[in-house]
Amino acid sequence: MRVVILVTLFGLSLAQHNAHIKNGRTTIVHLFEWRWADIAAECERYLGPNGFGGVQISPPNEHIVLDSPWRPWWQRYQPISYKLCSRSGSEDELRDMITRCNSVGVNVYVDAVINHMARADGGEGNHSSCGSWFSVYTMEFPSVPYSSWDFNDNKCYTGSGNIENYGDPNQVRDCRLDRLLDLALEKEYVRGKVAEYMNSLIDMGVAGFRVDACKHMWPGDLDNVFRRLNNLSTKWFPSGSRPFIYQEVIDLGGEPITSKEYFHLGRVTEFKYGAKLGTVFRKWNGEKLCYTKNWGEGWGFMSDGNALVFIDNHDNQRGHGAGGASIIPFWDSRLHKMAVGYMLAHPYGLTRVMSSYRWDRYIVDGKDQNDWMGPPNNSDGSTKPVPINPDHTCGDKWVCEHRWRQIKNMVIFRNVVNGQPHANWWDNQSNQVAFGRGDRGFIIFNNDDWDLDVILNTGMPAGTYCDVISGDKEGDRCTGKQIQVGSDGRAHFNISNREEDPFVAIHAESKL
Repeated sequence: MRVVILVTLFGLSLAQHNAHIKNGRTTIVHLFEWRWADIAAECERYLGPNGFGGVQISPPNEHIVLDSPWRPWWQRYQPISYKLCSRSGSEDELRDMITRCNSVGVNVYVDAVINHMARADGGEGNHSSCGSWFSVYTMEFPSVPYSSWDFNDNKCYTGSGNIENYGDPNQVRDCRLDRLLDLALEKEYVRGKVAEYMNSLIDMGVAGFRVDACKHMWPGDLDNVFRRLNNLSTKWFPSGSRPFIYQEVIDLGGEPITSKEYFHLGRVTEFKYGAKLGTVFRKWNGEKLCYTKNWGEGWGFMSDGNALVFIDNHDNQRGHGAGGASIIPFWDSRLHKMAVGYMLAHPYGLTRVMSSYRWDRYIVDGKDQNDWMGPPNNSDGSTKPVPINPDHTCGDKWVCEHRWRQIKNMVIFRNVVNGQPHANWWDNQSNQVAFGRGDRGFIIFNNDDWDLDVILNTGMPAGTYCDVISGDKEGDRCTGKQIQVGSDGRAHFNISNREEDPFVAIHAESKL
């Protein structure tokens, strides 16, 4: 009997590593702070047709509303209740979006904030996205309902009630993260309420969850909650499918809490990935691109099957979270495209692309004073829709990196080469490197301060290929560079270090 139970538990955890991505798709995009109506439209007009596998959405639960002109992005991470009305839209709009995205093969993954409620300085009243009353002073959230009995204050022994020492796992998991009221997830009642919230979303058709702040919750408590979750909707997923779980655990080393404590529960965000690749592409600390020949586990990252990887996320593109100044956000567009291109070409991990909005930067002593700014909004504080320009880019300060040709085409590249091995590595012992994916794709980078001119074995069949970085394949022509692969699989590459995008990528479906 014990063996059967262990096999069952192991199978459950493995199932939670499966993203259930459909139709040979491979990549998730985070449409940060988008409205549900805009995500629904984007799934139909762009994500589905261009092979994106899923979309991560902002937390859909009721959240605090902070007075204008603040309306910061992080108010979404201060729950008031588990009602499904947020600044992204109503419950009906959420349900419509999930249905429309599923209908075009794009999964929906919810950012689940279950570690805490609003901050201890968040006040009281009905300034919340659904209008529910609450009080952080008395720890009352009647729309759940939670009371002071449902929080961890009695377990935290720091003077402030906040985490004061990240070297103490008990503090990290039982005290308040930046004054956020810490839920007692060991309690049966709290576990039940959290699972009820997540199950309501599963029943609507979501494929899984990005679970926020997992380092601040005990793995055993998370395990208990995840076991209470329903199987995915059989309307969209095979019978018996478990929700995909990927957990935010910031682990750059040097702390007692590590990512591996959470591997049995689902995938984990590999924060070292973007931090290290940023250092490499910025050529800091003597790092060179040629050193990435053994990229992935060879760099001390977690095992491939456990990793959710990304170049930047909504936190660290603002200097929060993890990675520091090495993180390459959209502000550094040339390097960002190269780093995302490298990630999407390389086989390691499950990939997530960031889609952001601009804010009015104001740098003082190296710190952005405006990193709090919420999404583009109207005078009443409501989030603006995402307008699409004639050239397929976005307007009104929406950046939409996922619509940049180079990134969109590399999402397709990853789909085309999926399952093929890392092959035909070449480097110049500096910052010019190339590698293939079996006989299905080949990519080459010039991140040196001089031109690249080389003939390389691509491993690909003979023919003329369109470079999907400088342009597209349109019918029987290329709008950008053409690459001629000979009968021996070799091709000539010439990349100036002064080009807007000093890298070239070809794949089986870009062949004329």
